[in-house]
Amino acid sequence: MAATPSVMVPLGTPAPDFTLPDAVSGEMKSLRELQGEKGTVVMFICNHCPYVKHIQKELVEVAKEYIPKGIAFIAINSNDPEQYPEDSPENMKRVAEALGYPFPYLFDETQEVAKAYQAACTPDFFVYDAQLRLVYRGQFDDARPGNQEPVTGKDLRAALDALLKGRTIPEDQQKPSIGCNIKWRQTGA
Repeated sequence: MAATPSVMVPLGTPAPDFTLPDAVSGEMKSLRELQGEKGTVVMFICNHCPYVKHIQKELVEVAKEYIPKGIAFIAINSNDPEQYPEDSPENMKRVAEALGYPFPYLFDETQEVAKAYQAACTPDFFVYDAQLRLVYRGQFDDARPGNQEPVTGKDLRAALDALLKGRTIPEDQQKPSIGCNIKWRQTGA
């Protein structure tokens, strides 16, 4: 498994708009209708990546803790399901239901949303303020498969706590996420 770091998009960048299908409900969902009153976490995840699997349970707990505080969570899978059938919309629905995802799990079939966000890996986290300006991008925490660090979500939690208190998240406290690269579609030769 190749470890790919996230692209550290400039802070203050506006969130690119999108409308994508939710793998669980089958309904089209837009950023504008899903955004949170106080902030929005846009995260690129998938089903097969060991880095995502490593944090899934705690990610659900973090979302359950912060959604009532006005923070929306939006999960997007941009992987090519032809190369990785485990990441198909049908399997996305199965995983979301099995783990009790309290957030929508959207499928980016064209991969245009991942490109607009400059998402590079799974998991990749982007936190936006109430005006949908980027205030944090990077890792969930220091835990990785096999490194013995506890999965706590401490980095994402610290970013969300600062956002809720109206404080800036210092750039030197934002570490790139590490994960599997997004599985881009093969273009015809």
